[in-house]
Amino acid sequence: MSRSSARGTSRSPRKPSVPPPLSAASPCPCGLPAPYGECCGRFHSGSAAAPTAELLMRSRYSAFVAQDAAYLMRSWHPDTRPATLDLDPDTRWQGLDILATTDGSAFHTTGTVTFRAHYAHRGESGSLHEQSRFARHEGAWVYLDAVFTR
Repeated sequence: MSRSSARGTSRSPRKPSVPPPLSAASPCPCGLPAPYGECCGRFHSGSAAAPTAELLMRSRYSAFVAQDAAYLMRSWHPDTRPATLDLDPDTRWQGLDILATTDGSAFHTTGTVTFRAHYAHRGESGSLHEQSRFARHEGAWVYLDAVFTR
């Protein structure tokens, strides 16, 4: 029993910590050597569109890091996009490994990216291993769906 409960008071709910904002000069969370503003930040701001499925995948990972639900929704195919997206503020994304890509270039209309994303959630480490499918929609690459792998 904690001291506060012994006194008859309750603790306020634990507020999740907010990740520090990314600046244009920050290292890009996607793992490429360019700063965020020259890498995924330009896709998040809408000043450029991802030219390949892999770069869209990387930018979506960076959007999870930045808690940018609006970008995630914009870059999701309308046929598979959920009505809402609630990001878990207690999840801290810590690294991205691109394991394989198939198609997804300027010459393709579909592509896949297999990756492993590392995270911590409330102090517990974990990873998400996924093969994401991407398609062109109205000329732009968008996330279609995924198969989770082990």
